[in-house]
Amino acid sequence: MSLVSAFAPIWILTAVGYAACRWGLLGEAAASVLGRFVFHLAMPAALFLALSRMPLSGFASRSLLAFGLSTAAVVGFGWVGASWLFGRRTGEQPIWGMAAGYVNSANLGIPIATQVLGNVSFLAEVVLLQVLVVTPVILVALDRHTDPAGRVRVRRIASLPVRNPVILASLLGVACSAAGLHLPSAAAASLTLLSGAAAPAALVALGASLHPTAPSRAEPAELAESPELAELAVITALKLVAQPVIAYAAGLALHLSAPQLLAVVVCAGLPTAQNTFIYAQEYGVGEAVANRAVVVTTTLSLVTLAAAAALLG
Repeated sequence: MSLVSAFAPIWILTAVGYAACRWGLLGEAAASVLGRFVFHLAMPAALFLALSRMPLSGFASRSLLAFGLSTAAVVGFGWVGASWLFGRRTGEQPIWGMAAGYVNSANLGIPIATQVLGNVSFLAEVVLLQVLVVTPVILVALDRHTDPAGRVRVRRIASLPVRNPVILASLLGVACSAAGLHLPSAAAASLTLLSGAAAPAALVALGASLHPTAPSRAEPAELAESPELAELAVITALKLVAQPVIAYAAGLALHLSAPQLLAVVVCAGLPTAQNTFIYAQEYGVGEAVANRAVVVTTTLSLVTLAAAAALLG
């Protein structure tokens, strides 16, 4: 099966989710409920299994370095460019950078990696890099902006792994790998079944969320001030074009093999993570640009990722 044809199930299941929402088959809260199922149950199961079976030596890989370089370059440019190009305030810059370079390694990453790469091993490394390195940097900057004295809420940031099931499952998987622990067969089989639901449920949820009648993740008042078209164009170009191109160049410089290069470029080309809007809403900055960036990059990524896979295939 060619890499392009591997995207057929992704497009089909996304269309199924859209149609199900259009015809009211799953109820008004379908996208939200399915999204929560994937985020709280199916995705943590998939990441735990992948990480618990992965040798820790795999994390110090050239592939992860190439991806990290592309993330640092695009997030950094977006962070600074938000002020230079569009006069965004200090508190909005982290959200702008996150919208430009923080990939959706969760809801869309799982099905893409499963279908196109064949497994989620490298995606699991990407998740750890984002949640253990990039996320704290973003949250520290947002905390300093929202606190009148410029202080950082260390306790809140330190407790993030406990409050986030994706991070918690990833850390538990790493701990099991380090300790050489193996789950009982019944537990492993149960998690395997649960993880198998992550990809299809995520795609159906994605399709449902793209329908105009799907409930918005933000209240209308919060999005009354829509971002300029130029802002969305720049963020979209950074996320879907610049980041995978930089990852590709870094991968060539690091002499990655063809499969490694494909994994790096595909993961770098994933759309803006939904966490971008969640953090923007939590801290009350940049909600509109975050929301629009998630919707636009998610919609267009189904085409750009297929194109990237075809070129590298």
